[in-house]
Amino acid sequence: MSLIKRELEDYRILLRNVPSLVVTFFVISVILMNLLANKEFISVRYFALDCGFLLSWVSFLCMDMICKRFGPKPAAKISILAMVINLAVCIIFKLISFAPGMWGEYYSTGMTEVNDALNATFGGSWFVVFGSSTAMVAAAITNSFINQAVAKRLRTKGYKAFAARSFISTGIAQFVDNLTFALIVSYHFFGWTAAQVLICSITGAIAELLCEVLFSPIGYRVSERWESENVGSQYLQFAHQ
Repeated sequence: MSLIKRELEDYRILLRNVPSLVVTFFVISVILMNLLANKEFISVRYFALDCGFLLSWVSFLCMDMICKRFGPKPAAKISILAMVINLAVCIIFKLISFAPGMWGEYYSTGMTEVNDALNATFGGSWFVVFGSSTAMVAAAITNSFINQAVAKRLRTKGYKAFAARSFISTGIAQFVDNLTFALIVSYHFFGWTAAQVLICSITGAIAELLCEVLFSPIGYRVSERWESENVGSQYLQFAHQ
């Protein structure tokens, strides 16, 4: 029981210490990338990306920032919190899809098919929600602990060290994310072949990693400012007790 109480206290202090703006970006990016995953972005024979990839790098960059300042366990905890909130939003969307009445687009087109399509999109399918949630949790844990493991082996500091630990952990974790989702959803429900699952997981991870490479200097500057301003000192002291 004491362990449970300590973990709950850890969570309470962590949420009070991690800057609210980065948690907000994290949660919103998780919700939106799962919603945008319903729309195809690119699809060729062995390469496919949905629109969710346009925002997936945001959640991984937030994880890397949190991991640099607070450590891998807090980053994983914030990731799990984001997924719980995402599941709550999915339930709300599902309930709204059963509500009577029409979406605004119905009155623009006069087609009930449009209303049904919007209900299906926002309501989602149980296997898509389950697949995305499982994939995100697996990727978050992978990203956080690989990030920390790489950091322990680096002798340099500064942006190069941040980039090395972020790019390696994000590349692997994005692959885990894509592969887990593809195996649960795309392979069993969308009829993907094993080759499509593997190749799309790799190419998707590369595309998503490139987005983080582009914006990682911003994440580094923010995390450095946290350290210079002693952000999260209360949590760090509690965690080391």
